[in-house]
Amino acid sequence: MDDLGLSLAEYSVFGSIMTIGAILGAIMSGKMADLVGRRGTMGISDILCLSGWIAITFSEGAWALDIGRLLVGCGVGLISYVVPVYISEIMPKNLRGGFGTAHQFMLSFGSALIYFIGTVVNWRILALIGAVPCVLQLLGLFFIPESPRWLEKVGREREYEAALRYLRGKKSDISEEATEIKEYTLTLQQISEGRILDLFQKIYARSLLVGVGLMALQQFGGSNAIAFYASSIFESAGFPANIGTVTMAVVQVPMTIVGVLLMDKSGRRPLLLISASGTCLGSFLAGLSFLLEDFHRWTQVAPTLVFVGILVYNASFGLGLAGIPWLIMSEIFPINMKGSAGSLVSLVNWFVSWIVTYIFNFLMELSTAGTFFIFSAIAGLTILFVAKLVPETKGRTLEEIQAAMNPLTA
Repeated sequence: MDDLGLSLAEYSVFGSIMTIGAILGAIMSGKMADLVGRRGTMGISDILCLSGWIAITFSEGAWALDIGRLLVGCGVGLISYVVPVYISEIMPKNLRGGFGTAHQFMLSFGSALIYFIGTVVNWRILALIGAVPCVLQLLGLFFIPESPRWLEKVGREREYEAALRYLRGKKSDISEEATEIKEYTLTLQQISEGRILDLFQKIYARSLLVGVGLMALQQFGGSNAIAFYASSIFESAGFPANIGTVTMAVVQVPMTIVGVLLMDKSGRRPLLLISASGTCLGSFLAGLSFLLEDFHRWTQVAPTLVFVGILVYNASFGLGLAGIPWLIMSEIFPINMKGSAGSLVSLVNWFVSWIVTYIFNFLMELSTAGTFFIFSAIAGLTILFVAKLVPETKGRTLEEIQAAMNPLTA
């Protein structure tokens, strides 16, 4: 704001336009992943993000900042869908959950690292550093195979078997897995390629409800709002913002590691239930502390209670709710519907994120305590939703999961 003379309105546009870009990316993500493949979509995402960071680095006014931020958002909208899908499609069933959560661990680690770097470098250097992972991944894509399931779907038989053998090891027996993938794909080929409207058929009802429900509850629970506005939350509570935001970022990393280690042992449902319970408690503690401040009770303890509440929330969120909804989304939809379903589910996630981050400051002005009590209540609904509707996918192949969730496609 100081360097470029931005008004508060211009800065707010810069902050929020990434979510608009992510919505656009989400709309395109599923169809693009089906058209050019999982690896090709990652490459397009990297190019968009790289272009965006360069535009931000060398910007001289608000318009260049906004274009850069919009491009980064489009790239994030693409990659937030395609990476979980790619991971789920290349991994054997006993490792799929752990590697899916390892993706979330890397996200948490990257966020914590950038919080630290951002305290010692200026914003232009920070934007340039943001371009480095894009270049590394773009180069790395030349050394990884395409998804075998996508190759089989588009009829590239020779490449499909080569990719599967490369992933499982030259001496591994892939015949059983290859046959299962091929038979399931042949079955789905008898059904026309799914459109978004086709998702609303009865046979996909449970998958759609679980996928959309988890994404909506994840965002309505306040995750992005708390991440985006953490410093202002700590300031309004009278707690040092720098200490609060950095600690918040760091705490999520070890909890995500715990999630990685437990994912394929304890399963998705238990981790989701524990995670939602923790976010419920963390939000409640933060709301209670702001309520005490409103009534001028325990004023010396209240700021620390806010800090503890946000830490509990963030640590619990990293354990399960941060990554598992994306993992489950990549597991429950059959491959003929995965493109349309991925676009819809990603769109819901980013659209709800935009709603919550947009209204968050208005809610905080109306009632700070009430805002966190709302987040706590939504976390409580998440517990019920997971307990009643979300299936356990641990230790099952994608074909087994999808046949159980969508029985008429099997």
